[in-house]
Amino acid sequence: MGEPAGVGGEITMKAWRAEKNTGNPFYVIDDPDRLTAIGDALELDVPIAPIAEPEEAPSLFHRALPVLPQLLAQPVKPGQPDATNAGAVLASIRLATGAAMAGKAKAVVTNPIHKKVLTDAGFNHPGHTEFLGELTGAGKPIMMLVCPGLRAVPVTVHVPLKTAIGMLTAEIIVTASQITAEALRRDFGIQKPRLAIAGLNPHAGEQGILGSEERDIIIPAIDQLRGGGLAVYGPAPADSLFRARARENYDAVICMYHDQALIPIKTIDFNNGVDVTLGLPLIRTSPDHGTALEIAGQGIARESSLLAALHLAWNLAEHRAKACGGEPERPAFARN
Repeated sequence: MGEPAGVGGEITMKAWRAEKNTGNPFYVIDDPDRLTAIGDALELDVPIAPIAEPEEAPSLFHRALPVLPQLLAQPVKPGQPDATNAGAVLASIRLATGAAMAGKAKAVVTNPIHKKVLTDAGFNHPGHTEFLGELTGAGKPIMMLVCPGLRAVPVTVHVPLKTAIGMLTAEIIVTASQITAEALRRDFGIQKPRLAIAGLNPHAGEQGILGSEERDIIIPAIDQLRGGGLAVYGPAPADSLFRARARENYDAVICMYHDQALIPIKTIDFNNGVDVTLGLPLIRTSPDHGTALEIAGQGIARESSLLAALHLAWNLAEHRAKACGGEPERPAFARN
């Protein structure tokens, strides 16, 4: 579902129109009345088909958007979040996670949530990533941002920059890099992954002149990773690490903080960026944009990032199935 007052419903319905004649069915966990109201208001011509079980979705996907009902507490006004609906938003995430864990969905693709609204309602996680880690018992999963030509993993995420710098240790860099390398092998089909490790300071510290974190934290992490057999280079100056020629030399880049990873992703291809959660027992992707409250209800939201998230989820799930020794029957996505 994502934030009900945002663009999630609109882009989900537009994504169904783009995918309805493909072999990639999905269902959405949402309030059918909300989606019907959006379709009527925006003249989207998307039939809504409530379902009782995920298994019903594939057979009717070509003619209607399958919706597993999760009713809202209050009617929705576009662009105006209501904390009383937070419970339904969180329930949709729990239901999607449970479906994927039970094998009733091959992947989970999440619409953007409004973190402030959820926090005001008692939600104690920085975002989807940490919540999914709790729901699946995966500990501390990590975020990867993906767009054509770049995969970037921030070691620290939703914390103030000053706090992020204080959080840096060789251990968390090594852990993020190992999880990333394993995901590249298992989910992306890259058998010998190459990782670039970004520096923190200008010019990667200039041998200690511009900062000591590279010498004291990042280089020891790189040495440990190389000792474990990974192909790693760095610390690389972030100001030149993301140009097209440099990106040819690695399969993913490990970044030291949130914006170091997200700025290049959104600059290279804002409309097709995807957020992938690594280190989970399930596949989870999401559009790499927010709730877009300012344009909700206007009919102008683009579905391209959601479509990219759906397509990437299919690809990751197929790679994972092959890596696990089989190609199971393709159930529908759990969209929320």
